[in-house]
Amino acid sequence: MILRILGEGQFDVPDDRLEELNRLDDDLQRAVEAGEQEGFTRALSALLTGIRTAGEELPEDYLGPSALVLPGPDSTLEEVQEILTDRDEGLIPG
Repeated sequence: MILRILGEGQFDVPDDRLEELNRLDDDLQRAVEAGEQEGFTRALSALLTGIRTAGEELPEDYLGPSALVLPGPDSTLEEVQEILTDRDEGLIPG
């Protein structure tokens, strides 16, 4: 699955790593729902690190579509709350 991190690029993440990323996404969603800034910052960092670690970064000139676009590391709690308001699941559907 191709995932884009805003401001960074695209990563090709193998399907067998998505369960692990969904657990990190669940942690992020709980922190956002609780409005916990420190927990949010930690959970977003862990999720993005997980994507970078699990996936292979695609070349900058790769023009293929992304299955999901995730907020960048500088995203605010409020921005991610807004994204999650429109979804039944977290950032990464599971």
